[in-house]
Amino acid sequence: MKGFLDSFFKLKERDTDWRREVVGGITAFVTMAYIIFVNPQIMSAAGMDPGTVMLATCLASAAGTLLMGLYANAPFGLAPGMGINAFFAYTLCGTMGYTWEQGLGAVLLSGIIFVVVSVTGLRSRIIAEIPLHLKKAIGVGIGLFILYIGLKNASLLTFTADPGSFVPLGGGMKLDSSIIPTLSFASDSAKLALIGLFLNVAFLLRGTKGGMLLGIILTSALGCYLQFFSGWQLGLHLPGAMPVGNLGDTFGKCLSGVMQLFDISNGIGTMLLSVFSVLITMTIADMFDTIGTVLATASRANLVDEEGNIVNGERILLADAAATVMGAFFGTSTVTTYVESSAGAAAGARTGLAAVVTALLFGGSIFLAPFLGMVPAAATAPILVVVGILMSADIGGIDWHDLEKAIPAYCTMTIMCFGYNIADGIAVGFVTYSFVKLVVGKWQDVTWLVRVLTVIFLVRFGMMLL
Repeated sequence: MKGFLDSFFKLKERDTDWRREVVGGITAFVTMAYIIFVNPQIMSAAGMDPGTVMLATCLASAAGTLLMGLYANAPFGLAPGMGINAFFAYTLCGTMGYTWEQGLGAVLLSGIIFVVVSVTGLRSRIIAEIPLHLKKAIGVGIGLFILYIGLKNASLLTFTADPGSFVPLGGGMKLDSSIIPTLSFASDSAKLALIGLFLNVAFLLRGTKGGMLLGIILTSALGCYLQFFSGWQLGLHLPGAMPVGNLGDTFGKCLSGVMQLFDISNGIGTMLLSVFSVLITMTIADMFDTIGTVLATASRANLVDEEGNIVNGERILLADAAATVMGAFFGTSTVTTYVESSAGAAAGARTGLAAVVTALLFGGSIFLAPFLGMVPAAATAPILVVVGILMSADIGGIDWHDLEKAIPAYCTMTIMCFGYNIADGIAVGFVTYSFVKLVVGKWQDVTWLVRVLTVIFLVRFGMMLL
């Protein structure tokens, strides 16, 4: 067995052994495992059953990570991506009014696009065409959006109107106090979430491995005690008191979702623009996230050669793309490579054997499904706040003294958060960037891809005015 492992995963060649790989795989899983509980909370906002989403999350993560380990021989863990799952639930199925079946159809189509551009090598070229400050602004904007969602789910922000209609782009902003979010600590959920937030921040500052998962466990345990022994209202259920979920409710529904996406009852033009806008947003958001994560994690795992190229880079990107397709069939949002994999690399992981270990642990996690009802939103919401903070790290990489960069970046970030729409934020960013370059006489600096996207987004906004 040792000989097979060494030959297949090239352990000696990468200066590692099976023990280090196992430890690295376990470490990566522990740092990623919070998604098992967070993703169902987010996706439930799209009308999906949390128990079913949990099963889909475990299986999609296991399948994608296993593919990464066996095909790309890379120690990367994959799971439904934070940020893109928020886009799925709150923008696509919330503000834009799509059903979750249509959302899964969009995930499937975007995954197919990822596969095509990965096989043809277009993925790297497309990313290179988009200005760096816009890439950073998109990441920061999604981070702010997630932080906003976290505060709302924690009941730390209260509304008397549906927050999904708060400051919609083109919908007419009403300065009505009834739709302005207010900071509140009145509810039991808000009090528990505040404790969870302090716990997670403390673990983050202390560099505790698996701190997010530990935060969920401790906050949930405290919540169970407070509800069952002190009468707090947290909506928790004992194991067995709620359905675990049936994967058959979501498996393969992405195919019917694709058919629903191409419904021409509202006109072919409207349908094409709407679908194209959704796919562009999902594709761009995932591409930036994946490339940045892979570069950072590969460097930590010593998988970058002397010329700065990622070892097995094409296979890694293709495995990531294929994982999105598999995730769509299982019934979850875009599956992508996790930056938490770097924790496994720091523990010694260098090969796909670590990913196989991580995949097996995700597969075994389906037995945690009966305990999902014991995890309150107050335990997962602080994770969104912490992840939002981490995703905002690139804000310092934007030159705010250069107005040509600052204006598009600022518009991208603020529209995403305050307009409650990731897609609109990206669209406004591209349009504003092109406008700025046109005004200052630098239209030649605008790449062909940005020009095409700008025209498409302008047409979309124009139709909103009609």
